[in-house]
Amino acid sequence: MDMEYKDTEVANAAKYLKAKFVGMEDKKAILRDPKLLALYQRIKIVNPNERAAFGRELNYLRSELETLVRESVTSNLSPVTSIDVTAPFDVNVPYQNRPKLMPAESGSRHPLMTELELILDIFGRMGFTAVESRELDDDWHMFGSLNFPAEHPARDDYDTFVTDEDLVAPAHTSTMQNRVLRNHKADLKNGQPIAVVIPGRTFRNEDVDASHEHTFYQLEGVYVGRGIHGGHLVATLKAFLETYFQQKLDVKIQPFYFPFTEPSFEFAMSCPFCKKAGCAICKYTGWIEILGCGLIHPNVLKMGGIDPQAYTGFAWGGGIDRLVMMKYGIEDIRHFHSGNLKFLRQFA
Repeated sequence: MDMEYKDTEVANAAKYLKAKFVGMEDKKAILRDPKLLALYQRIKIVNPNERAAFGRELNYLRSELETLVRESVTSNLSPVTSIDVTAPFDVNVPYQNRPKLMPAESGSRHPLMTELELILDIFGRMGFTAVESRELDDDWHMFGSLNFPAEHPARDDYDTFVTDEDLVAPAHTSTMQNRVLRNHKADLKNGQPIAVVIPGRTFRNEDVDASHEHTFYQLEGVYVGRGIHGGHLVATLKAFLETYFQQKLDVKIQPFYFPFTEPSFEFAMSCPFCKKAGCAICKYTGWIEILGCGLIHPNVLKMGGIDPQAYTGFAWGGGIDRLVMMKYGIEDIRHFHSGNLKFLRQFA
């Protein structure tokens, strides 16, 4: 309902402006009309005793005009038809007018996914099952379950991304190790070993260059049973690498430190390109360090619900991107996530 204006000047202006509004094309221009602006100029010369009432009526008039403008804009809008925003095209478009999808022949599998399938096939033939890693996890699975005490300096080595909700973007696929031990410990009671590989995408706050990337793929391996020792670890990795590179290789281990294995090793293989003669790929040493590994720490077994007095095991973790780079002579790890079609089409 329109307000009954007591001030004659405001009342006359209201009648004039509302009548003028009906015939205007640019409805918003009514808010800039000289008659309305002149009323605001009059506030400073109105009798002080009447100024408050005059200002209230003037503001109400402006509010009425703003409401008329909003209603006119809304009434001129075309009705909105709801659509499924998750559809690959507008579901309201007739079938014959819908965009044609690119034929499958125009695409190809990413080289990392092709090689990952090959890697899992090799380990599958060796008796390992595969469990996919997570892309968000919690601090306990990232560190606590792996024998990293709170505030331990070894945590700093992982340059971990953490969300505002205290979730962790895993810096290694070892975050799945505790789950694997708990979910498969029944196999041990049935006389079967725990033999699992864990592929997944990992994230680190790295200075990106030709050999370092903030996002990359890793493969974790876990094997637990009775009487398992370092010789089983070396033989397993050697058999995998020789199958993957399709040639005989020499391997060696050297002491290292990981909180979740004891003893811990760096695992190196003879350069498959120069046969230990020395080349740019192995930096003329004849050897390429390929991954970290070791015997699973008793504390990690305990946290997985497994008695370390009865069972032992080994674990390893290595980059899938690096294996693929070596196999195909790729010089820059950044190619994998660049979306560069010229690079990707080489593997079509």
